[in-house]
Amino acid sequence: MRSRLRRAVCITAFALPCSLIAVPAAHAALGGAPMTPPADASVSSRVVQGVARSASSAASSASATASLSSSSSSSFTVRETTFGNGTVVREYLAADGSVFGIAWRGPQMPDLNDLLGSYFPQYVAGVKAVRAARGGGRGPVAVDQTSLVVRSGGHMGAFNGQAWLPPALPAGVSGSDIQ
Repeated sequence: MRSRLRRAVCITAFALPCSLIAVPAAHAALGGAPMTPPADASVSSRVVQGVARSASSAASSASATASLSSSSSSSFTVRETTFGNGTVVREYLAADGSVFGIAWRGPQMPDLNDLLGSYFPQYVAGVKAVRAARGGGRGPVAVDQTSLVVRSGGHMGAFNGQAWLPPALPAGVSGSDIQ
């Protein structure tokens, strides 16, 4: 009995400090802080200055994400995380470091509960409303509300989507810039 009690005390004593230093889950929370990527991910960041979008830069996917729809002088950071499974998540960070937009593409669908954070219940309600209006089924989903926009689609091996918070978009940035 004493041995079991001692083991329980040791487990409890070590469990609390370990939980305080645990690494956060690998997810971005829309409206919150950027993700802490898992060990098998690679991360790159770039600051995007407000510049006018040209026809030639819009044709290039690499340049398109670095361009804006207007000639505003606002800037933001695009942080791209490539996971070990090949899925790429781009986080769009405002000057204060909060995530105002997220885009994803890749062979596996990311966990939208993790990506959308506290906005996930609003997304689920929007999906239910869209599917009820079209008579059910599966397929691409577009939730377009004043406080949250989510577009998600694709098929096995090729998923993509975007989510953004319209009220949080920096000056000169539109939803089409979240790619």
